[in-house]
Amino acid sequence: MPSRDGHLALVGFLQAQNCTTIPAAWRHPDARLDFMTADYYQHIARTLERGFFDIGFFDDRLAMPDMYGGDHAHTVERGIRCVKLDPTIVLTTMGLATEHIGLGATYSATYHEPFHVARVFATLDHITSGRAAWNVVTSVNDNEARNMGLSEGLAHDDRYDRADEFMEVVHGHWDTWDEDALELDRNSGVFAHGDRVHRLDHQGEHYLSRGPFTVPRTPQGHPVVIQAGQSARGTRFAARWGELVFVSGNDLVRAAETYRRLRAEAETVGRDPDSLRVATLVFPIVGQTRSEAEDRRAAFDALTEDIDELSLLSEGLNFDFSTKNLDDTFSAEELESLSGIQAIRDRVVERTGGEPTVRDFMEVTGRANLSHALVGDPGEIADHFEEWFNTPACDGFVIGSAYQPGALESFVDLVVPELQRRGLVRAHYTGTTLRDHLGLAVPNSGDWRRPA
Repeated sequence: MPSRDGHLALVGFLQAQNCTTIPAAWRHPDARLDFMTADYYQHIARTLERGFFDIGFFDDRLAMPDMYGGDHAHTVERGIRCVKLDPTIVLTTMGLATEHIGLGATYSATYHEPFHVARVFATLDHITSGRAAWNVVTSVNDNEARNMGLSEGLAHDDRYDRADEFMEVVHGHWDTWDEDALELDRNSGVFAHGDRVHRLDHQGEHYLSRGPFTVPRTPQGHPVVIQAGQSARGTRFAARWGELVFVSGNDLVRAAETYRRLRAEAETVGRDPDSLRVATLVFPIVGQTRSEAEDRRAAFDALTEDIDELSLLSEGLNFDFSTKNLDDTFSAEELESLSGIQAIRDRVVERTGGEPTVRDFMEVTGRANLSHALVGDPGEIADHFEEWFNTPACDGFVIGSAYQPGALESFVDLVVPELQRRGLVRAHYTGTTLRDHLGLAVPNSGDWRRPA
């Protein structure tokens, strides 16, 4: 069992856009619409810090959804994740407004260069005094590829093969400054010791990167790495590189098995399984009473429309769902051709046992609605968290929002005090860095050199 420092991890799942992951979020009457201002994000950061969250991190995509019907008009008209601000710039403004909360952003290992990513997150770690995290993704969407000069995305396993080498280069650069390299001695005139700063000289199958790196070793040694792969290949990647692993699913038995599998896979690649934290996604809808929570859920459900779900499914699976009616089935050949997020496809096939319909995809995935919400009063939400934590099925939870900032405020004001009463959430921060919050050790140089 991992050493959890006596509390479950709380992770805020954020978007630098006009809505949460739920497209209808911006239409909620209590949602703030100033999502292109620093104050909006700083308020969210302060709310998370008031709730003693470990970290808030930003999901991201490099394209707006326009696979459905081959056009973006519906995306813009309905506000379906059509705004995508740069998350690292947003994070910097949040860091200036807070002292403790960890700050993470998504950067694609498919469309960025390793040296650039290493420098961005090392810089953020310095500027925030050791609170930075990088959510590494392998981009799945063909429309992202078209924004980045390619006609289509890379094949699923190829993305991960390249990403493994990408991670080697990033970690290698982070290690090229020894901890004691900086001298800063005005009297002697020695700024840093030249023999303690090294070139990487990486020459691999996919990348060449020489160095030396231009950012000294950071307060955390390495920024924390977040990962969310759930396919078979993605799980291997997450177990090799992830320190905070993001999973989804609302079945306790399955979640417990995923948790065991990730820890076992980590051991297989030479890691201490206690060196990773597994956090599962939930969308809490909480009220003072269950009746109030159910009313809030019903009010939100009234905002959602089929086009929201169909557009996001098209984006995630690289398939135009406008070509089928709701009750049309997918043949085995069509299912095999879905080239996007394979974990979505596999989950739908498993749940339906054969040839799923479009409606099955919508109901099983719930990508644009709250079919997967956790609804209840503070005690019921806390009961769910406690059961999953103690099973164990996870080390903590990624808190998604129905709308912002109100849903996060309700969670912090109603659920966090109950979790604190049960001893599941800290009452104050005991460290200064994100690694302190998560109970993760500062890596030694070369710790990342694990077998593929």
